[in-house]
Amino acid sequence: MSRNDARMWLKGNSMNGKIGTLARLATAGAMLAGALASAQAADLPVYKKAPPPVESFNPWMVRLRVLGVLPDAGGSSVNVAGVPSLSSPNSGLSISDQVVPELDISYFFTKNIAAELILGVTRHSISGTGSLANLPIGKTTLLPPTLTLQYHFDNFGAFKPYIGAGVNYTVFFNNSAANSPAAIVGPPAIVATTTNLHVSNAWGGAVQFGFDYMLDRHWGLNVDVKKLWLRPDYSAIVSGLPVTGNAHIDPWLVGAGVTYKF
Repeated sequence: MSRNDARMWLKGNSMNGKIGTLARLATAGAMLAGALASAQAADLPVYKKAPPPVESFNPWMVRLRVLGVLPDAGGSSVNVAGVPSLSSPNSGLSISDQVVPELDISYFFTKNIAAELILGVTRHSISGTGSLANLPIGKTTLLPPTLTLQYHFDNFGAFKPYIGAGVNYTVFFNNSAANSPAAIVGPPAIVATTTNLHVSNAWGGAVQFGFDYMLDRHWGLNVDVKKLWLRPDYSAIVSGLPVTGNAHIDPWLVGAGVTYKF
């Protein structure tokens, strides 16, 4: 090998060494940069989309309604002592309709199952029918708290229908006899006067259906229909004769009003 060839060989080896060193430095630098980037990424906070807010569940609801109380007294019995012609099936009772304000309070055990208690007071006039037609018997006041267990359907948006069934206990108070002479149809066609009236408290069953239409989260409109089976015993004195029987009041309760959900 000539002296020039040796110089060229040494120069080439020196260049290859420098290139290898640069390559190793570049590789190390890339690895270091990647490690630093990973460390910085690990230190950065991770932001996730917040879950939608969960509405708090309040179990209480109240409604204020105008209530029509519509008795169905057609099956009532009358027994005028010693006068079969004035007794059932020749005679019966008529009980007046009434419109009153009514409050109900509902408690939801779940979003679908609730208990409802209604509160209201009504006063009704009682008169005779059939052979006792034209005879005013008197008036009585009813306090009919009714407790029902309801199922509410919640898959119709703002329209929320429900059904229910329960029990009623009606207290009759402020009973007053008519004390007004009247010519009854008979026979016998006589002038009769009711001078005493008593109506016993009674239990009864109840069913209902209705709906709320919610205007917003709290306020809504309500329509409600109930049927009560209410058949108290009663007694009266008509022209000195004792009268007893069973009054089939069996009212329909038809109401409409506003709802407030807490």
